Amino acid sequence: MTEMGLYRPGRSVVHRLPAGPKLAALVLFGIGTVLLDHLWQVGIALLVVLFGYRVAGTSLPAALHTAWFQVRPLWWMLAAIGVFHAVTAGWQAAVTVVGSLLGLILLAALVTLTTRTIELVDVVVRVIRPVRRIGIDPERVGLLLTLGIRAVPVVANLAGQVRDAQRARGLATSVRAFAVPLVVRALRHADRMGEALAARGVDD
Repeated sequence: MTEMGLYRPGRSVVHRLPAGPKLAALVLFGIGTVLLDHLWQVGIALLVVLFGYRVAGTSLPAALHTAWFQVRPLWWMLAAIGVFHAVTAGWQAAVTVVGSLLGLILLAALVTLTTRTIELVDVVVRVIRPVRRIGIDPERVGLLLTLGIRAVPVVANLAGQVRDAQRARGLATSVRAFAVPLVVRALRHADRMGEALAARGVDD
């Protein structure tokens, strides 16, 4: 199964769409989620995203499984947001907010699953090219974006390794036993990445 943030080759309509329209759709969807305040609206938005997975070349059960695989690393964040809104604004508001975020996460995952990273980065670099006039290097921003996208599956893989180690030690319910090793491993990965970039002269 493909981790979040990794391209999955295919010939579907979604795969053939240029990266620009996909990113534009993602931005518009993100803006639209702010305006959703009814459960039925959230339900329709989620169905549209799941239909996108179906169009991308998977059966409905496979689409649901893929969608769950993309969300699983972030379930704790969604749960915390849901509890907060349930306490402060009621369960309907909680479901609406979590459902909107879920749809946005799933759509972002669909974009990265059906679009090569270099294509996404090229679009962003072209869009922000005018900021070069104020001293910002678009190519450097593109590099940071590439590293960020590719870090997602790495961190998810590290989280899986730590979770497996937790279970082997009988510490499956300990938040501390999960968080501390994950942070340490992520920092080690960041250090190695920094050393590799410095060796290539990309450290200034």
